[in-house]
Amino acid sequence: MSAVAHEHVDGHAHDDHGHHHKETFITKYIFSQDHKMIAKQYLITGVLVMGFIGIAMSLIFRMQLAWPGESFAIFETFLGKWAPGGVMDADVYLALITMHGTIMVFFVLTAGLSGTFSNLLIPLQIGARDMASGFLNMVSYWLFFVSTVLMVISLFVEAGPAAAGWTIYPPLSALPMAQPGSGLGMTLWLLSMTIFIASSLLGSLNYIVTVLNLRTKGMSMTRLPLTIWAFFVTAIIGVISFPVLLSAGLLLLMDRSFGTSFFLSDIFIQGEVLHYQGGSPVLYEHLFWFLGHPEVYIVLLPALGITSEVMATNARKPIFGYRAMVASILAIAFLSTIVWGHHMFISGMNPFLGSVFTFTTLLIAIPSAVKAFNYITTLWKGNLQLNPAMLFSIGLVSTFITGGLTGIILGDSTLDINVHDTYFVVAHFHLVMGISALYGLFAGVYHWFPKMFQGRMMNKNLGYIHFWITAICAYGIFFPMHFVGMAGVPRRYYENTAFPMFDELTNVQVLMTVFAIIAGLAQLIFVYNFINSIFYGKRGPLNPWSSNTLEWTAPQKHIHGNWPGKIPEVHRWAYDYSKTYENGDYIIPGQDFVPQHIPLQENEEELNH
Repeated sequence: MSAVAHEHVDGHAHDDHGHHHKETFITKYIFSQDHKMIAKQYLITGVLVMGFIGIAMSLIFRMQLAWPGESFAIFETFLGKWAPGGVMDADVYLALITMHGTIMVFFVLTAGLSGTFSNLLIPLQIGARDMASGFLNMVSYWLFFVSTVLMVISLFVEAGPAAAGWTIYPPLSALPMAQPGSGLGMTLWLLSMTIFIASSLLGSLNYIVTVLNLRTKGMSMTRLPLTIWAFFVTAIIGVISFPVLLSAGLLLLMDRSFGTSFFLSDIFIQGEVLHYQGGSPVLYEHLFWFLGHPEVYIVLLPALGITSEVMATNARKPIFGYRAMVASILAIAFLSTIVWGHHMFISGMNPFLGSVFTFTTLLIAIPSAVKAFNYITTLWKGNLQLNPAMLFSIGLVSTFITGGLTGIILGDSTLDINVHDTYFVVAHFHLVMGISALYGLFAGVYHWFPKMFQGRMMNKNLGYIHFWITAICAYGIFFPMHFVGMAGVPRRYYENTAFPMFDELTNVQVLMTVFAIIAGLAQLIFVYNFINSIFYGKRGPLNPWSSNTLEWTAPQKHIHGNWPGKIPEVHRWAYDYSKTYENGDYIIPGQDFVPQHIPLQENEEELNH
């Protein structure tokens, strides 16, 4: 299959290379069908723009938690009528929580991470001219863009944006009259997510077909870089689970607009009995979390794949246990689709069913531990190049382990009941999903920036400052949050002044908020470094990290079809670092790496990985 696909793609692109119609500004930068440009569109829209909005919201509601009832001019500036006199209105607090969670989980970490790096790396690392369908790739980005616009518009409607938590549980999401955030803002949220899911499905199908059909000659599945395995399996999880959330959203829209009762039953508003009956909000929970738990790994697996590549490159060692890493990705993908019930232990679930979900949840610790140990073993006795990408990759391993340990508590139905819906849960998923995925994203940006922006390098010293402030502040925010949760402080509360037993924890909230503000400001260093480096970054060599994968053989100047002339063939796996003959000489004299397109040398054996 690989050879046939190679000949077809190579022949087609070679024929029209240099003879395709001249691109205009519109076709090159806006309605582009080139995977490299679409990757940059996802990065700028999803990470820089939506990420800025999401982080700003978190800082605003953290200020409210640290100093409840205080007047801040910044509240009045950004919230307008929702903060009269600079004091935050209670109605807008849950809306900020809702929009922050939605934007960060779906628009930044799902679309921003997968959309950027799957688009950039899949064709380049498997030796393809482009995605299987450039047109569908363009459509998937523009559907994503429309969904972001709708979500941002919902912030400015009269009654305010959606306010039911990022999980959008009914009845708050199903009854337009329930509260201000249940009105037009909620409808726009549902429409935005419907379009987002369509975008995600188009993108995922494109990624899957490209990996299966367009690999260059010699690129067997066991020679794929772990980045491609991660993107490939992530796309499969998305195709399986996102349609279930789509069904939940459409049924919610019907409950809201057409009088159905899928998720509503026996509802009273101000003593008035509504006509809804027969539905169940728990049904919505099942539909949401069937996507919601795989979503954790839709976000995390691409970051883990990026970390595998960055870590092997900068440790100058082969990745430890390649086949075990692939097996763990596949195991995580399977198990992640059968553990959604651990989000619902307090929903009245049958205790036997709870024990089943506990068992399957704890099983997922095995492939996760395989990945963690393999990363640590790859680092062990390596010749570590501690550039910013490597530091963020090591940071990911740290937060993946610390966040995963608290997952054992939340995965056990007996223990979970005690801390469910407290800040302990918030601390867990922010470390294991939010911070870990962001670290992977930052590692990917620092590592592949020269490939995205034609050889320009980001400033390494600014990258170090960005890493250390971010890493210290991330633990400064979320480590104390575990103890606040174990003390019983509930999440999503506008203020806890009604509970005198939590007064002594106010100082901890202040501490976490100060760390959050510093961390938020540190991201401005990254944004400055990113934008400045696009125009003024110094140019590096073609292969600045001495890496083995095929993308570094493509010219720095972006061209139609990635490679001029023939696509390079693959003769080895992606991790031949520091490989030597029996006498200790490097395979290529004076070079501690052997790129994938270099044929086996005389007396060299292919590593049995």
